Amino acid sequence: MGRPRQYDLADLLAHARDLWIGRGVDGLTIRALSAASGASNGAVYHAFGSRDGLLARVWAEEAGRFLTFQRDRVTEARREGDATEALVAAALAPAAYATDDEDGARLLLAVTADDLLTSELDEEGRTQLLGLQKELGALLVELASALWERHDRAAVTSVRHCVVTLPGALLLNADRITDPLARHALEHAVRGIAAASPPDRR
Repeated sequence: MGRPRQYDLADLLAHARDLWIGRGVDGLTIRALSAASGASNGAVYHAFGSRDGLLARVWAEEAGRFLTFQRDRVTEARREGDATEALVAAALAPAAYATDDEDGARLLLAVTADDLLTSELDEEGRTQLLGLQKELGALLVELASALWERHDRAAVTSVRHCVVTLPGALLLNADRITDPLARHALEHAVRGIAAASPPDRR
């Protein structure tokens, strides 16, 4: 009897990403990945633990690449301009990312880490998502501190609106994630928020 075929995790993730992009998040299932990759259902379960683990791993892989890209954009903006330019760079990072990989940017904006932190998620997936949240949180605090010399909840939440909420609302709902009108609206909304320190929450 021959040895069972071993499936490369990177190959499974690539197939899973293609399914998510092609069919949407609901189209990415253990069975669909098994059919697309040729791996058995058991092999897919072994690799990811559950469908929730599969979704979390695919999104986390993309999010990790994006956060590196976003951080580089912010660092470049901080060198060349003021804190507002860094905030704008962080907010527009999904549109810039989409210039090279529109599908990847749409995947990122389709859900959040909070959406994926379900009770069915295994410890590995939970740790990966929480690590990404921590990395993003550090960036939000850095931007709030640079803008207003504050890192209280109101200041960080205002930055989160600029970097997470508004890009999701404006870019994902545009005809194209790189739509210049959506990008224009996002940039000027962010500049408006940056122009005044947020009120204290008492």
